[in-house]
Amino acid sequence: MVADARGATPAGPRSAAVLGSPVSHSLSPVLHGAAYRALGLEGWTYERIECDAEMLPATVEGSPAHRIGYSVTMPGKFAALQFASTVSERARIVGSANTLVRHPDGWFADCTDVDGVTGALSAFDDLSASPSAVILGVGGTARPVLAGLAEKGATRVVLASRRDNAGPAAECGRELGLDVATMLLTDLALPGEIADAEVLINTVPEPGITEIVDLVSHARRLFDVLYDPWPTSAGAVAMAAGIPVVGGDVMLLNQAFGQVELFTGMPAPRAEMADALSAALGR
Repeated sequence: MVADARGATPAGPRSAAVLGSPVSHSLSPVLHGAAYRALGLEGWTYERIECDAEMLPATVEGSPAHRIGYSVTMPGKFAALQFASTVSERARIVGSANTLVRHPDGWFADCTDVDGVTGALSAFDDLSASPSAVILGVGGTARPVLAGLAEKGATRVVLASRRDNAGPAAECGRELGLDVATMLLTDLALPGEIADAEVLINTVPEPGITEIVDLVSHARRLFDVLYDPWPTSAGAVAMAAGIPVVGGDVMLLNQAFGQVELFTGMPAPRAEMADALSAALGR
């Protein structure tokens, strides 16, 4: 069932957690902990739980009564969507969920990664109202990127992949109303497409991006979904060339705002969360 839902602030202390494998590096406890302190939610806690996709249903079903929600990182995002009783429309289109919220009748799934993308794109103060984009990579992260671009008013997007496997991501983009073109990363026309686009978005993880990092030099702006260590390979090329760069830390921060609001029913304390993330990253 598709739904659009917001949680209400529960009475008494509650807990939330991030599910993933590996999960020890997750900065979600930093962000959510800062939010709970700023909101005055005494006794609220947030923890990391090592959990792969196969373990997710049993883990969530066995949640303690005080557990209000979960942040979900890889490899559990597809399993989270399948497990949920109700899902948001954007999570359905994207095909994955990074957020599970406890409701009286079950678990609601959403994809606040889309908010992360729109927040990162908004960090470019001169982006047009209908930005064109090239996305490097067609894996799971490419789909919320497409949804974020659609929310920002984009029309044409180029998906560039190592193999001829862009079909599922392209279908997602077209369902979102985007004009999607696909090409290989080795296509000789790709540098020109990058130069014409308003923003280049990298979803290819290290070390794979190092093999094609010269493509970044053609960009007008770079949004790299990676953030640690910083600068990334792509970010370093852009910075050396004077190309405006937004890193994945901005996406991480903005996706957490939506999760906090779904878990607590209160506006996210954005400044306090941003300060906590900056301190954790040493920036």
